[in-house]
Amino acid sequence: MMTDVELADRILSHLDNNSTDIEEVIWREPVENYISEQRFGQELELMRRLPTPFCPLAALPQAGSYVARQMAGTPVVVVRGADGEIRAFRNACRHRGMQVAEGSGCAKVFKCPYHAWAYRLDGRLEYIPHDYGFPDLNKEEHGLVALHGVEVHSGLVFVTQDEPVGRGALESLPELVHADQVIIDVEESVSEMNWKLQAEGTLEGYHIKPTHEKTFYPFGYDNLNVIETQGPNSRVCFPFRRIEQLRDVPPQERVLDRMVTLVNRVFPFTSVSRLADHTAITFAEPESPFRTRFHTYRLTPHQPGVTKQEVSEADRQKIAKDARFLAETGNQEDADMILGIQQAIRSKANTHFTFGYFEAAIAHLHQNLAHYIQRLDRAD
Repeated sequence: MMTDVELADRILSHLDNNSTDIEEVIWREPVENYISEQRFGQELELMRRLPTPFCPLAALPQAGSYVARQMAGTPVVVVRGADGEIRAFRNACRHRGMQVAEGSGCAKVFKCPYHAWAYRLDGRLEYIPHDYGFPDLNKEEHGLVALHGVEVHSGLVFVTQDEPVGRGALESLPELVHADQVIIDVEESVSEMNWKLQAEGTLEGYHIKPTHEKTFYPFGYDNLNVIETQGPNSRVCFPFRRIEQLRDVPPQERVLDRMVTLVNRVFPFTSVSRLADHTAITFAEPESPFRTRFHTYRLTPHQPGVTKQEVSEADRQKIAKDARFLAETGNQEDADMILGIQQAIRSKANTHFTFGYFEAAIAHLHQNLAHYIQRLDRAD
């Protein structure tokens, strides 16, 4: 990705020339791909068969720390073991299939709430109440079932549930989340929308003035973006008007903190956004073509040279204010637009949605989805 110095130079050049990044590609995405149960099933299969971000590494700070949630219809629990290793399991007791973990927290063992079978942090079956009732059961063969793979990259924990069809986001993943960043807040929400419509809304600035005329537009620009791609991933830069202050700063000293919003799409279901006063990481969990659950983590901003931040109450209030402004203004306005699209998506007005020169990051997402779905078909 571009450095702050390179980004600042590109943005100021666009301002001087009344221009923006464009790619001379028109992408036409079939509307059927937003409503088809078959296509939705393929997207879930991709989530199972690509390394997919599950949570920030910061959510697993110590032995026993865990996060449990659904992923592509599979209950999954990710945990840091006593040896420091991160492991991922299918969240189902080997007795009768009850989930052994819920939400997030810290545990010494996972104990099934149904019959109290207990599992170590490494997944091994530790204890069966009244075990004489299962005289031939081999404990070694009845541990929690591990997923195909778990990897940590760029401060994110990636899990691969089944035999992979490629490296996905890990083909070319930039550095995004750092060891000094601390989780301040976690939020779960559900929206009656296709996950791709939400993703598209974050990947272009062509809508800034008409959609956000009284909220974002007074502080930013309409249709002025820098777009970068890294393998199937992408980053879109949304500059604030105060970036003009950098004209008086020597080029090699320019820093973009509080001057831009940077939205990274970690292919295909995750976004990592560098905002004015915090970083937001959102994991999309598609539940149907028309319903998506979102898990959002808010972290302190990166402070180069700092190992672990001390978070003051003033810092927390600043981050809360930043998040509240987004939630009550721009995010709500985007949601209103997306829900309007969702409500009209079966109207038969469009056979395709057309993405133009200013929407290259959206085209990039759809191109790579199509590419990996073809890989699924070939693998089958």
